[in-house]
Amino acid sequence: MNPEQSDLWFLPLGGTGEIGMNLNLYGHDGAWLMVDCGVTFPKPGRIAADGTVHHRGEPPVQMADPAFIADRRERLAGLVITHAHEDHVGAVPYLWPLLQCPIYTSRFTAEILRRKLAEFDLLHRVPIIEVETGQSKQIGPFSVQWLALTHSIPDPNALMIRTAAGNIFHSGDWKLDEQPLVGHGYSPKTFTDLANEGVNAMVCDSTNATVSGHSVSEAALHQGLLRATRSAEGRVVVTCFGSNIARLHTLASIARETGRYMGLLGRSLINMSGAARAAGLWDSADQLINPAHLGYLPRDEVLAVATGSQGEPRTALRRLASGTHPDFELEAGDTVIFSARAIPGNEESIEALVTRLKELGVRVITAEDADLPIHASGHPAQEELELMYKWVKPAIAIPVHGEAEHMEAHADIAKATGVPRAMVGRNGDLFMIRPVPGIRRQVVETGRLGWHKEGLVRVE
Repeated sequence: MNPEQSDLWFLPLGGTGEIGMNLNLYGHDGAWLMVDCGVTFPKPGRIAADGTVHHRGEPPVQMADPAFIADRRERLAGLVITHAHEDHVGAVPYLWPLLQCPIYTSRFTAEILRRKLAEFDLLHRVPIIEVETGQSKQIGPFSVQWLALTHSIPDPNALMIRTAAGNIFHSGDWKLDEQPLVGHGYSPKTFTDLANEGVNAMVCDSTNATVSGHSVSEAALHQGLLRATRSAEGRVVVTCFGSNIARLHTLASIARETGRYMGLLGRSLINMSGAARAAGLWDSADQLINPAHLGYLPRDEVLAVATGSQGEPRTALRRLASGTHPDFELEAGDTVIFSARAIPGNEESIEALVTRLKELGVRVITAEDADLPIHASGHPAQEELELMYKWVKPAIAIPVHGEAEHMEAHADIAKATGVPRAMVGRNGDLFMIRPVPGIRRQVVETGRLGWHKEGLVRVE
């Protein structure tokens, strides 16, 4: 099954009908373009093909099965990574040996990717082409332009994919944030210009399509986090997603305002901050101390930022809660602030972690019980989706990056804003955009692979 010159196809292998492990293919004129290559983490009790039962305490990473495109890798023109979140870039070190194609991405994402590839001894084998925002690259028969949008990580990009058969706007993960604090912003003109050119289909993020209103700006979190920190008498530990460099920037500013020293606990936080420095995205005023020094400071001078907002095992916050972290021990009167939302499926782990912290006498502040916002989603709520559809005016809306209810709500929004047609499908469906729009159901058998020490294994 290969596309002809008149064909323009979209084939998701992961991330459509679920949140996570995004892997998308576009087909035209005998070639394929891959967009994103991410991982997910399995829910407890899932059984692998080798008979292993994965419990919450020991989940391997899992990723979309690339067998369809791996069998056609001579037709794979390239892989484009939209941004550096794990569900978009995390599978590259595992799957690239099966793909062996060039990778195109922005500077910050390239910095994160190089660090991952180095761990697999792939750094000098994988061709990485860095692309500036606004720039276009010819990748086989696809002309791909990187467009500035905002998200909860530096330098996310949407894509305009131009072909002789038609044009596709691929949003990636995004929101409309007027003050993203770190990295580039966005311009409505970028997207209204696309409408003037003509967009056959818009493939778009559905994560918050069931959420009314407009997402909160990163800049709006300063007051809530400042109030929570100022009201604390002992140590303050903030847990957030390690990739949110803007959140770290806000917390560093709060540390200065409250006379506290800030240190990072957790490998992903340290890795992300290092990548931000290398990419020129770290404010020189944001000083960090060696986390080993935190335990020697007066408790009211400590602001630690820790991994583990989802209750994951072996993360810094879990180790603090169990009293096994090497840098310091939490005590009664300390405060832990959850500057993150629960990803569906992690509620039990988070609840158990909060319970343990409270048993230690630690004050816990979550986004739900804070007086002012202390977390902002990186995905568009309904008003933002409406605006984007009014700007881009695609002929077809294709919701992705969501479960069924999110994608159906997204389709309703698109149709309500004047989009003539919405196509809702799932992994393995072939979306035919040109010449005759339609969906062929499950033309590709999809699944997932898990990573064990012995390599990739098929997961049931």
